[in-house]
Amino acid sequence: MDDSPIYRLPEDTLHHIFSTLPLRQIVICRSVCKFFHQTLTSPSFLQLISTHPPLNLLALRPARHRHHHCHGLPPCLDVFDPDHNQWLRFSLDFLPFRSPQPVASSFGLVYLWGESLDSSESNKSLIVCNPLTRQFRVLPQLGSAWSRHGSVLVDSANRVMVLTELAALYFSGTSDHWLKFSSNLPSKPRSPILVSDAVYALCDIGSPWRSQWKLFSCYLTKLTTSQTWTRLERHEWGDVFDILKRPRLVRGVGNRILMVGGLKSSFSLNSPCSTILILRLDLDTLEWDEAGRMPVQMFKCFQESSKFKVFGGGDRVCFSAKRIGKFALWDRCGGKGEWRWIEGMPGNSDGLYRGFVYEGRFTALP
Repeated sequence: MDDSPIYRLPEDTLHHIFSTLPLRQIVICRSVCKFFHQTLTSPSFLQLISTHPPLNLLALRPARHRHHHCHGLPPCLDVFDPDHNQWLRFSLDFLPFRSPQPVASSFGLVYLWGESLDSSESNKSLIVCNPLTRQFRVLPQLGSAWSRHGSVLVDSANRVMVLTELAALYFSGTSDHWLKFSSNLPSKPRSPILVSDAVYALCDIGSPWRSQWKLFSCYLTKLTTSQTWTRLERHEWGDVFDILKRPRLVRGVGNRILMVGGLKSSFSLNSPCSTILILRLDLDTLEWDEAGRMPVQMFKCFQESSKFKVFGGGDRVCFSAKRIGKFALWDRCGGKGEWRWIEGMPGNSDGLYRGFVYEGRFTALP
């Protein structure tokens, strides 16, 4: 194989040839042989392709039972490419940690909880890595309780928040430690998201017998004050929070957020849902509109499941539920909201997956 003519080409020529490929094809070529891997990961080549558009992927978080019982399998990140309708897998074996659990991503970087190989304790560290370049960095140490109960929110490599009902940790990258702040949320935050300079979350302020969801917000610049969270509401919104069962938030495009939940057929206590509705809030005008609703035939598959999970971002939202064996995808990237199924889910889970949007970039540095 060393006699192949490609080995005699100048490095600049090879770089020019491969730089004409889309980023997805470059990722595939890297795994062909050691020579290709060295060529396509060199600093000069990465600089040459720095203007390539990122890979717009949907990444899966590992199922809980798979994390606890499949320690013998090499760690990996399973992702779905909606543009090519294909599953991909990125190895995480370069991380010197036990059972890394991907939980969030931003601007080409993935954030994971991981246990140290040298420690007999169950303390976990928050790690930021680029699966494409196999580079990583360990953030300042946190207690194990934060990995069990905290939601990880990220906006860039220098803005990370771990949020619970009682407190929030914030890391800006300008210091070597986390800043801790108390929280005044009325209940455990559901599906918190970070948009621009503010965090948004849903909280249940109702009774044990009847849920009553409200939207709360907190500006990062006000974290040092005692009353950090405020309820976001307008009289014109009416009963927007009452028509959805178990609503969740998803970050939308630009300065917009999506609220997703089952559309109640009535306002009675245990009314069934007729479909799944996606509402959109413009944070500039504070006006709601309908972004999409699941087709009736597709929703019939979700009716038989007691719960479902929602993840995604921008103009793509993914839905999973137990015993369905596939995902439902709402995709508005083409300008028109379309619904379709995603087949071939990896692993042997019961189908209740969570995940996040992952923009694959070679140039993202942890």
